[in-house]
Amino acid sequence: MFDSLQEGLSGALKTLRGKGKMTEANMREGLGLVQNALLEADVSYPVVKSFIDRVSEKALGERVLASLDPSQQVVGIVHEQLVDLMGPVDHSLHLQPGVTVLMLCGLQGSGKTTTCGKLGRLINERGRKPLLVAADLQRPAAIDQLHVIGEQLGLPVYSEKGAKDPVAVCRNAVKQAKSLEASVVILDTAGRLHIDDELMSQLKEIDRRVEPQQVYLVVDGMTGQDAVNSAKAFNDALELDGCILTKLDGDARGGAVLSVKEVTGVPVKFIGTGEHLDALQEFHPDRMAQRILGMGDVLTLVEQAQQKFDQDEMAKQEERLRKGEFTLEDFHKMLGQTRKLGPINKIMGMLPGMGGMKDALDGVDAESDMTRLGGIINSMTPSERRNPSRIIDQSRRRRIAAGAGVEPHEVNELVKQFDGMAAMMKEMAGLGMRDRMKKVQQLQQSFTNPNAQLKKKKLSTGKRLTSQERAKLRKQREKEMRRRRRESRNSG
Repeated sequence: MFDSLQEGLSGALKTLRGKGKMTEANMREGLGLVQNALLEADVSYPVVKSFIDRVSEKALGERVLASLDPSQQVVGIVHEQLVDLMGPVDHSLHLQPGVTVLMLCGLQGSGKTTTCGKLGRLINERGRKPLLVAADLQRPAAIDQLHVIGEQLGLPVYSEKGAKDPVAVCRNAVKQAKSLEASVVILDTAGRLHIDDELMSQLKEIDRRVEPQQVYLVVDGMTGQDAVNSAKAFNDALELDGCILTKLDGDARGGAVLSVKEVTGVPVKFIGTGEHLDALQEFHPDRMAQRILGMGDVLTLVEQAQQKFDQDEMAKQEERLRKGEFTLEDFHKMLGQTRKLGPINKIMGMLPGMGGMKDALDGVDAESDMTRLGGIINSMTPSERRNPSRIIDQSRRRRIAAGAGVEPHEVNELVKQFDGMAAMMKEMAGLGMRDRMKKVQQLQQSFTNPNAQLKKKKLSTGKRLTSQERAKLRKQREKEMRRRRRESRNSG
């Protein structure tokens, strides 16, 4: 998410680092690059101009120019202004006693029907029973889609076969809510490929006669400035209470997220980060600003872990670590838990200081590599998983490799790296989150197995080697070739 914006802002802010003395000239040069990065991310020009003016006003003050590390001061100011640009945000759905009606509107293809299901799931998890209402009569497939989503989530869906009047459908649904024991009614209204008078008239009529407590606009985050323009038009017609930006797991440049609040005054309340029905998150401007500036987003990662991890299993693993026990079986379970959080590249982007690791994983099929590691562990016996370095000899290594469909040396590499990782995991037992993050960063640096492919091989820097260094490398290569020939003869 926002990779190009991250790169652009990082490059711009780097120009301010390493300056012996910060002057108004080089400060303006750096802020000019920040402005270009925002415009390239499809942020509205008036928003960019206003943002840069505010940053400049603070960044060009005497306090910053005279500070010991002015570049860090500027990063702090940019972060602060990004937070102000996107916030504040009220995450409450303002659910009332009795029946609360929430109305979703948006253009066709914005992900409105799926978001209806995601929001219903979120409300259900918070202890209130939602009723999903299929009021999009323009697109019959939307009604069927909502019924499928409701069945997947175990939530009731109200629809009227052959209905022509969406206002009547919505009013009837609200009347039926009490008999269905639903306390929140979510209206999935019709969309269009573009804004027109007929669409707005229909939505205004639903708003006037059904009187929803909250009206949310669902916006495709990949449409950039078009998203902001549509948000303004919908807000002028309906007085929106918030926006839900979807498809932010794709190639979203970030313009909509940074522009919508400034242009419309309507906050982004939730963001959709995937196609799965659990991929809806509260929008936190401070966390988003950290992510945009490459600072990571540990809080969101921890929240997701608490929601998706098996807490009983985590407690058992914690207890085993406190006793100094950590086996390949434990590691295998940890891999399974970690995969629940999503792609490895995404997780790396949310950890502070792990940007380099994320870049190293570009072009690497990390998910496939994790599957291969799991296959190697599954090919081991319980005793081999408990004491891999003591028990696994050459014959066992060949048997495990054959079972996992890998080369014997890959098994050997995994065992070698596991020894170091096990020691670090035991050290992490009982540590706080901050100290654990430090250990994770150390683990990232040490996990350099070229066969497990969790990190790209380093490319040549072009540095000229000394004769001693070349001789040493030549001996290492010869030694490695002899080892591989021996293993090849033995496995044959």
